[in-house]
Amino acid sequence: MEPSIDTTPSHEDIERVVLGESEIADIVKRMGAELTEDYRDSNPLIVAVLRGAVVFVADLIRAVNCPLEIDFMAVSSYGSAAKSSGVVRILKDLSNPIEGRDIVIVEDILDTGITLNYLIKNLESRGPRSIEIATFLVKDVPDQRSAVRPRYVGAHVPDAFIVGYGLDYDERYRNLPYLGILKPEVYS
Repeated sequence: MEPSIDTTPSHEDIERVVLGESEIADIVKRMGAELTEDYRDSNPLIVAVLRGAVVFVADLIRAVNCPLEIDFMAVSSYGSAAKSSGVVRILKDLSNPIEGRDIVIVEDILDTGITLNYLIKNLESRGPRSIEIATFLVKDVPDQRSAVRPRYVGAHVPDAFIVGYGLDYDERYRNLPYLGILKPEVYS
């Protein structure tokens, strides 16, 4: 993948840019084509995990060229902390039953897998036909033991605090059009 033309952070709290706007657009296009191919004869339910995945899912569903439906779940395992608490809470559940449906959970980033493990078990208990994971990012965490194996992966990123393109720290930086590494002094 070619690097973006401008990799200079536009915000003083960003240490460096990890993925620029053009790289993000290429990833979304590729993932949309993969979903289109795999669900061409289906009508999958895209389950977006709020709030971090909202920017990605908005772009992704426009890149999918087959019928689909979308619903949202809001879950929390972070609060305003920099690390997951390990306790997952559902803040907003799905609007409709999913029994017999093909489900694609769309997540912003996979690091510990705590949230996705919880969601998968919760949704499996509702009797869907299938559940797959589409994550924009997988954080390359040393000794990662996550049982979650996403079928669709946008990119791998370093084990650092990543913000932008929907990802936040304490509800800030979601509107950055690129992904960047947050300076440690901001969250320490």
